[in-house]
Amino acid sequence: MISGGLTLYFLGKVFLNDKRLPKILFSWVKYVLNMKLTRSLIVSAVLLGIVLVSSSWGFLVHKTTHQLAVYQLPVPLQSFFYTHIDNVVSNSVRPDQRRNSDPTEATKHFIDLEMFGPDAADKMPFEWDKAVAMFTKDSLIKYGYVPYHIIYMQAKLTEAFKQKNKDSILFYAADLGHYIGDAHVPLHTTINYDGQLTGQKGMHSLWESTVPDIEIAQYNLYTSHKASYLSDSKTAIWTAVRKGYNMVGFMLETERTVSKNFTEADKYELKMWYGKETKAYTLPFAKAYGIALKNTVNERLIESANLIADFWYTAWVDAGKPDLSAFENTSLAQDLQKELGAYQQNSLVKDGFLRALKR
Repeated sequence: MISGGLTLYFLGKVFLNDKRLPKILFSWVKYVLNMKLTRSLIVSAVLLGIVLVSSSWGFLVHKTTHQLAVYQLPVPLQSFFYTHIDNVVSNSVRPDQRRNSDPTEATKHFIDLEMFGPDAADKMPFEWDKAVAMFTKDSLIKYGYVPYHIIYMQAKLTEAFKQKNKDSILFYAADLGHYIGDAHVPLHTTINYDGQLTGQKGMHSLWESTVPDIEIAQYNLYTSHKASYLSDSKTAIWTAVRKGYNMVGFMLETERTVSKNFTEADKYELKMWYGKETKAYTLPFAKAYGIALKNTVNERLIESANLIADFWYTAWVDAGKPDLSAFENTSLAQDLQKELGAYQQNSLVKDGFLRALKR
Protein backbone atom coordinates (compact mmCIF):
# COMPACT_ATOMS: atom_id res chain seq x y z
CA MET A 1 0.00 0.00 0.00
CA ILE A 2 1.30 3.47 -0.90
CA SER A 3 1.93 5.78 2.05
CA GLY A 4 -0.15 8.86 2.87
CA GLY A 5 2.77 11.10 2.01
CA LEU A 6 2.95 9.70 -1.50
CA THR A 7 -0.81 10.08 -1.83
CA LEU A 8 -0.52 13.81 -1.19
CA TYR A 9 2.34 14.03 -3.65
CA PHE A 10 0.45 12.30 -6.42
CA LEU A 11 -2.75 14.26 -5.91
CA GLY A 12 -0.98 17.58 -5.58
CA LYS A 13 1.12 17.12 -8.67
CA VAL A 14 -1.76 16.00 -10.82
CA PHE A 15 -4.24 18.70 -9.83
CA LEU A 16 -1.65 21.45 -10.15
CA ASN A 17 0.01 20.37 -13.36
CA ASP A 18 -2.14 18.07 -15.47
CA LYS A 19 -5.25 19.33 -17.23
CA ARG A 20 -5.81 15.88 -18.76
CA LEU A 21 -6.73 14.40 -15.39
CA PRO A 22 -10.54 14.11 -15.71
CA LYS A 23 -10.58 12.03 -18.89
CA ILE A 24 -7.49 9.89 -18.27
CA LEU A 25 -8.07 9.22 -14.60
CA PHE A 26 -11.75 8.45 -15.17
CA SER A 27 -10.88 5.69 -17.65
CA TRP A 28 -8.35 4.25 -15.17
CA VAL A 29 -10.80 4.35 -12.24
CA LYS A 30 -13.51 2.69 -14.34
CA TYR A 31 -11.08 -0.07 -15.29
CA VAL A 32 -10.02 -0.59 -11.66
CA LEU A 33 -13.59 -0.71 -10.34
CA ASN A 34 -14.45 -3.43 -12.85
CA MET A 35 -11.74 -5.59 -11.29
CA LYS A 36 -12.38 -7.74 -8.24
CA LEU A 37 -10.04 -6.04 -5.80
CA THR A 38 -10.03 -5.23 -2.14
CA ARG A 39 -10.58 -1.62 -1.17
CA SER A 40 -6.87 -1.12 -0.37
CA LEU A 41 -5.82 -2.52 -3.71
CA ILE A 42 -8.30 -0.27 -5.50
CA VAL A 43 -6.86 2.78 -3.77
CA SER A 44 -3.32 1.68 -4.67
CA ALA A 45 -4.31 1.08 -8.27
CA VAL A 46 -5.96 4.47 -8.59
CA LEU A 47 -2.90 6.17 -7.14
CA LEU A 48 -0.67 4.34 -9.57
CA GLY A 49 -2.95 5.67 -12.30
CA ILE A 50 -2.23 9.15 -11.03
CA VAL A 51 1.49 8.44 -11.25
CA LEU A 52 0.96 7.54 -14.88
CA VAL A 53 -0.60 10.85 -15.91
CA SER A 54 1.85 12.95 -13.93
CA SER A 55 5.24 11.40 -14.65
CA SER A 56 7.56 10.35 -17.44
CA TRP A 57 10.70 8.25 -17.84
CA GLY A 58 12.70 11.41 -17.62
CA PHE A 59 11.23 12.51 -14.33
CA LEU A 60 10.83 9.10 -12.75
CA VAL A 61 13.46 6.66 -13.96
CA HIS A 62 16.30 9.11 -14.63
CA LYS A 63 15.95 10.50 -11.12
CA THR A 64 15.67 7.02 -9.65
CA THR A 65 18.81 5.70 -11.38
CA HIS A 66 20.85 8.68 -10.21
CA GLN A 67 19.70 8.17 -6.62
CA LEU A 68 20.48 4.46 -6.70
CA ALA A 69 23.91 5.15 -8.20
CA VAL A 70 24.83 7.26 -5.16
CA TYR A 71 24.13 4.30 -2.87
CA GLN A 72 26.58 2.15 -4.84
CA LEU A 73 29.61 4.43 -4.46
CA PRO A 74 32.49 3.83 -2.03
CA VAL A 75 32.38 5.83 1.18
CA PRO A 76 34.63 8.82 0.31
CA LEU A 77 32.84 9.49 -2.97
CA GLN A 78 29.45 8.51 -1.60
CA SER A 79 29.68 11.10 1.17
CA PHE A 80 30.26 13.85 -1.38
CA PHE A 81 27.46 12.76 -3.68
CA TYR A 82 25.00 12.21 -0.84
CA THR A 83 25.61 15.74 0.42
CA HIS A 84 24.53 16.92 -3.03
CA ILE A 85 22.10 14.14 -3.89
CA ASP A 86 19.12 16.45 -4.37
CA ASN A 87 21.14 18.48 -6.88
CA VAL A 88 22.23 15.42 -8.86
CA VAL A 89 18.78 13.80 -8.82
CA SER A 90 16.83 16.93 -9.76
CA ASN A 91 19.25 17.80 -12.56
CA SER A 92 19.27 14.29 -14.00
CA VAL A 93 16.54 15.45 -16.40
CA ARG A 94 18.33 18.65 -17.47
CA PRO A 95 19.55 17.29 -20.85
CA ASP A 96 15.94 16.61 -21.85
CA GLN A 97 14.93 20.10 -20.76
CA ARG A 98 17.81 21.50 -22.77
CA ARG A 99 16.42 19.96 -25.95
CA ASN A 100 13.78 22.69 -26.02
CA SER A 101 16.38 25.44 -26.49
CA ASP A 102 19.47 23.72 -27.89
CA PRO A 103 19.09 22.37 -31.46
CA THR A 104 22.29 20.31 -31.08
CA GLU A 105 21.07 18.40 -28.04
CA ALA A 106 18.62 15.82 -29.38
CA THR A 107 21.01 13.50 -31.22
CA LYS A 108 23.21 13.15 -28.14
CA HIS A 109 20.46 10.96 -26.64
CA PHE A 110 20.22 8.11 -29.19
CA ILE A 111 21.83 6.24 -32.05
CA ASP A 112 19.87 4.83 -35.01
CA LEU A 113 22.07 1.83 -35.58
CA GLU A 114 20.40 0.59 -38.78
CA MET A 115 21.44 3.79 -40.53
CA PHE A 116 25.09 2.81 -40.17
CA GLY A 117 24.73 -0.44 -42.07
CA PRO A 118 24.05 -4.12 -41.36
CA ASP A 119 25.30 -5.36 -38.01
CA ALA A 120 26.31 -1.82 -37.02
CA ALA A 121 25.82 -2.64 -33.35
CA ASP A 122 28.65 -5.15 -33.61
CA LYS A 123 30.80 -3.46 -36.23
CA MET A 124 30.82 0.26 -35.46
CA PRO A 125 34.18 1.48 -34.12
CA PHE A 126 34.21 2.48 -30.47
CA GLU A 127 36.41 5.53 -31.09
CA TRP A 128 34.80 8.77 -32.24
CA ASP A 129 37.57 9.65 -34.73
CA LYS A 130 37.33 6.25 -36.41
CA ALA A 131 33.54 6.51 -36.56
CA VAL A 132 33.80 9.96 -38.17
CA ALA A 133 36.28 8.63 -40.72
CA MET A 134 33.96 5.74 -41.55
CA PHE A 135 30.57 7.49 -41.56
CA THR A 136 31.28 11.28 -41.50
CA LYS A 137 30.49 13.62 -38.65
CA ASP A 138 27.32 14.84 -40.35
CA SER A 139 25.88 11.31 -40.44
CA LEU A 140 26.68 10.70 -36.79
CA ILE A 141 25.05 13.95 -35.79
CA LYS A 142 22.01 13.19 -37.95
CA TYR A 143 21.46 9.62 -36.76
CA GLY A 144 22.67 9.97 -33.18
CA TYR A 145 25.86 9.34 -31.27
CA VAL A 146 24.97 8.70 -27.62
CA PRO A 147 27.75 6.13 -26.87
CA TYR A 148 30.40 8.52 -28.18
CA HIS A 149 28.96 11.47 -26.28
CA ILE A 150 29.05 9.45 -23.06
CA ILE A 151 32.80 8.96 -23.41
CA TYR A 152 33.20 12.69 -24.06
CA MET A 153 31.18 13.50 -20.93
CA GLN A 154 33.25 11.05 -18.90
CA ALA A 155 36.36 13.04 -19.84
CA LYS A 156 34.66 16.27 -18.80
CA LEU A 157 33.73 14.78 -15.43
CA THR A 158 37.26 13.47 -14.91
CA GLU A 159 38.67 16.95 -15.53
CA ALA A 160 36.13 18.47 -13.13
CA PHE A 161 37.29 16.02 -10.45
CA LYS A 162 40.92 16.94 -11.11
CA GLN A 163 40.10 20.61 -10.67
CA LYS A 164 38.01 19.88 -7.55
CA ASN A 165 35.34 22.10 -9.02
CA LYS A 166 32.23 21.15 -7.09
CA ASP A 167 29.73 22.78 -9.46
CA SER A 168 31.32 21.24 -12.53
CA ILE A 169 31.48 17.80 -10.90
CA LEU A 170 27.77 17.91 -10.12
CA PHE A 171 26.90 19.29 -13.56
CA TYR A 172 28.79 16.67 -15.53
CA ALA A 173 27.82 13.82 -13.21
CA ALA A 174 24.12 14.55 -13.65
CA ASP A 175 24.39 14.96 -17.43
CA LEU A 176 26.61 11.90 -17.87
CA GLY A 177 24.14 9.81 -15.90
CA HIS A 178 21.28 10.97 -18.10
CA TYR A 179 22.98 9.90 -21.32
CA ILE A 180 23.92 6.55 -19.80
CA GLY A 181 20.27 6.07 -18.89
CA ASP A 182 19.16 6.89 -22.43
CA ALA A 183 21.67 4.41 -23.83
CA HIS A 184 19.85 1.70 -21.87
CA VAL A 185 16.49 2.42 -23.54
CA PRO A 186 16.11 -0.05 -26.44
CA LEU A 187 14.15 2.38 -28.62
CA HIS A 188 17.03 4.87 -28.36
CA THR A 189 19.05 2.48 -30.53
CA THR A 190 16.80 2.14 -33.57
CA ILE A 191 15.32 4.18 -36.42
CA ASN A 192 11.99 2.61 -35.45
CA TYR A 193 12.20 4.66 -32.24
CA ASP A 194 8.43 4.90 -31.69
CA GLY A 195 7.23 1.77 -33.42
CA GLN A 196 6.14 4.07 -36.25
CA LEU A 197 7.65 1.85 -38.95
CA THR A 198 5.78 -1.26 -37.79
CA GLY A 199 2.34 0.22 -37.15
CA GLN A 200 2.99 0.45 -33.40
CA LYS A 201 3.29 4.20 -32.93
CA GLY A 202 3.42 5.15 -29.27
CA MET A 203 5.78 2.35 -28.24
CA HIS A 204 8.44 4.75 -27.00
CA SER A 205 6.44 6.32 -24.20
CA LEU A 206 4.67 3.02 -23.52
CA TRP A 207 7.91 1.23 -22.65
CA GLU A 208 10.06 3.94 -21.10
CA SER A 209 7.36 6.01 -19.40
CA THR A 210 3.97 4.38 -18.92
CA VAL A 211 5.09 0.93 -17.81
CA PRO A 212 7.60 2.06 -15.15
CA ASP A 213 5.16 4.69 -13.90
CA ILE A 214 2.59 1.97 -13.29
CA GLU A 215 5.01 -0.57 -11.81
CA ILE A 216 7.60 1.46 -9.87
CA ALA A 217 6.09 0.51 -6.51
CA GLN A 218 6.58 -3.18 -7.36
CA TYR A 219 10.11 -2.88 -8.74
CA ASN A 220 13.16 -4.24 -6.99
CA LEU A 221 15.30 -1.12 -6.64
CA TYR A 222 18.05 -2.83 -4.65
CA THR A 223 21.16 -4.35 -6.13
CA SER A 224 24.28 -5.65 -4.42
CA HIS A 225 26.37 -3.98 -7.11
CA LYS A 226 29.19 -1.76 -5.88
CA ALA A 227 30.76 0.84 -8.14
CA SER A 228 33.58 -0.77 -10.11
CA TYR A 229 36.44 0.74 -12.07
CA LEU A 230 35.93 0.54 -15.83
CA SER A 231 39.20 -0.35 -17.50
CA ASP A 232 37.44 -0.01 -20.86
CA SER A 233 34.58 2.49 -20.71
CA LYS A 234 33.92 2.31 -24.44
CA THR A 235 33.28 -1.42 -24.34
CA ALA A 236 31.08 -0.99 -21.26
CA ILE A 237 28.73 1.52 -22.90
CA TRP A 238 28.63 -0.30 -26.21
CA THR A 239 27.72 -3.50 -24.38
CA ALA A 240 24.73 -1.67 -22.91
CA VAL A 241 23.74 -0.26 -26.31
CA ARG A 242 24.01 -3.67 -27.97
CA LYS A 243 21.88 -5.32 -25.31
CA GLY A 244 19.22 -2.66 -25.72
CA TYR A 245 19.24 -3.01 -29.50
CA ASN A 246 18.83 -6.77 -29.18
CA MET A 247 15.72 -6.17 -27.03
CA VAL A 248 13.87 -4.17 -29.69
CA GLY A 249 12.41 -7.21 -31.44
CA PHE A 250 11.15 -8.65 -28.16
CA MET A 251 9.49 -5.35 -27.22
CA LEU A 252 7.68 -5.04 -30.54
CA GLU A 253 6.64 -8.69 -30.69
CA THR A 254 5.32 -8.54 -27.11
CA GLU A 255 3.14 -5.57 -28.06
CA ARG A 256 1.71 -7.53 -30.98
CA THR A 257 1.03 -10.55 -28.77
CA VAL A 258 -0.74 -8.53 -26.08
CA SER A 259 -2.75 -6.72 -28.77
CA LYS A 260 -4.49 -9.96 -29.70
CA ASN A 261 -6.43 -9.75 -26.43
CA PHE A 262 -7.65 -6.18 -27.04
CA THR A 263 -10.04 -4.62 -29.48
CA GLU A 264 -8.97 -1.40 -31.16
CA ALA A 265 -11.31 0.55 -28.87
CA ASP A 266 -9.85 -1.08 -25.76
CA LYS A 267 -6.25 -0.71 -26.89
CA TYR A 268 -6.26 2.98 -27.83
CA GLU A 269 -7.86 6.18 -26.69
CA LEU A 270 -7.69 9.78 -27.82
CA LYS A 271 -6.00 12.22 -25.44
CA MET A 272 -5.48 15.93 -25.58
CA TRP A 273 -1.75 16.67 -25.58
CA TYR A 274 -0.72 20.32 -25.74
CA GLY A 275 -3.99 21.19 -27.42
CA LYS A 276 -3.77 18.40 -29.98
CA GLU A 277 -5.85 15.23 -29.97
CA THR A 278 -3.43 12.30 -29.93
CA LYS A 279 -3.96 8.54 -30.19
CA ALA A 280 -2.40 6.73 -27.25
CA TYR A 281 -2.39 3.34 -25.55
CA THR A 282 -4.98 2.88 -22.82
CA LEU A 283 -4.00 2.21 -19.24
CA PRO A 284 -5.46 -1.33 -19.23
CA PHE A 285 -3.35 -2.17 -22.29
CA ALA A 286 -0.24 -0.63 -20.73
CA LYS A 287 -0.78 -2.73 -17.61
CA ALA A 288 -1.12 -5.92 -19.65
CA TYR A 289 1.94 -5.03 -21.70
CA GLY A 290 3.97 -4.41 -18.57
CA ILE A 291 3.04 -7.82 -17.21
CA ALA A 292 4.01 -9.46 -20.51
CA LEU A 293 7.40 -7.74 -20.43
CA LYS A 294 8.04 -9.46 -17.08
CA ASN A 295 10.95 -7.76 -15.28
CA THR A 296 12.84 -6.47 -18.32
CA VAL A 297 12.17 -2.76 -17.66
CA ASN A 298 13.15 -3.16 -14.02
CA GLU A 299 16.37 -4.88 -15.10
CA ARG A 300 17.29 -2.07 -17.49
CA LEU A 301 16.67 0.49 -14.75
CA ILE A 302 19.05 -1.32 -12.41
CA GLU A 303 21.66 -1.88 -15.12
CA SER A 304 21.53 1.84 -15.89
CA ALA A 305 22.05 2.77 -12.23
CA ASN A 306 24.95 0.33 -11.96
CA LEU A 307 26.75 1.76 -14.96
CA ILE A 308 26.19 5.35 -13.84
CA ALA A 309 27.89 4.50 -10.55
CA ASP A 310 30.74 2.81 -12.43
CA PHE A 311 31.32 5.82 -14.69
CA TRP A 312 31.26 8.30 -11.79
CA TYR A 313 33.68 6.14 -9.83
CA THR A 314 35.98 5.64 -12.82
CA ALA A 315 36.16 9.38 -13.49
CA TRP A 316 37.05 9.98 -9.83
CA VAL A 317 39.78 7.31 -9.87
CA ASP A 318 41.20 8.59 -13.17
CA ALA A 319 41.36 12.05 -11.60
CA GLY A 320 43.55 10.69 -8.80
CA LYS A 321 40.81 10.16 -6.18
CA PRO A 322 40.73 13.82 -5.12
CA ASP A 323 39.72 14.62 -1.55
CA LEU A 324 36.26 16.21 -1.71
CA SER A 325 35.62 16.34 2.03
CA ALA A 326 35.56 20.16 1.97
CA PHE A 327 32.29 19.91 0.05
CA GLU A 328 30.65 17.33 2.34
CA ASN A 329 28.09 17.80 5.08
CA THR A 330 28.98 15.23 7.74
CA SER A 331 25.77 15.93 9.65
CA LEU A 332 23.91 14.01 6.94
CA ALA A 333 25.63 10.71 7.80
CA GLN A 334 22.68 9.46 9.85
CA ASP A 335 20.23 10.30 7.06
CA LEU A 336 22.39 8.40 4.61
CA GLN A 337 22.38 5.32 6.83
CA LYS A 338 18.58 5.40 7.04
CA GLU A 339 18.31 5.57 3.27
CA LEU A 340 20.86 2.82 2.76
CA GLY A 341 18.84 0.65 5.12
CA ALA A 342 15.66 1.28 3.14
CA TYR A 343 17.57 0.68 -0.09
CA GLN A 344 18.86 -2.67 1.13
CA GLN A 345 15.35 -3.66 2.21
CA ASN A 346 13.91 -2.45 -1.12
CA SER A 347 11.58 -0.12 0.75
CA LEU A 348 12.58 3.24 -0.74
CA VAL A 349 9.09 3.78 -2.16
CA LYS A 350 7.22 2.49 0.87
CA ASP A 351 9.33 4.50 3.30
CA GLY A 352 9.06 7.69 1.26
CA PHE A 353 12.76 7.96 0.36
CA LEU A 354 12.49 7.83 -3.43
CA ARG A 355 13.16 11.41 -4.48
CA ALA A 356 11.50 11.01 -7.87
CA LEU A 357 8.18 10.74 -6.03
CA LYS A 358 8.67 13.90 -4.01
CA ARG A 359 7.63 17.39 -5.07
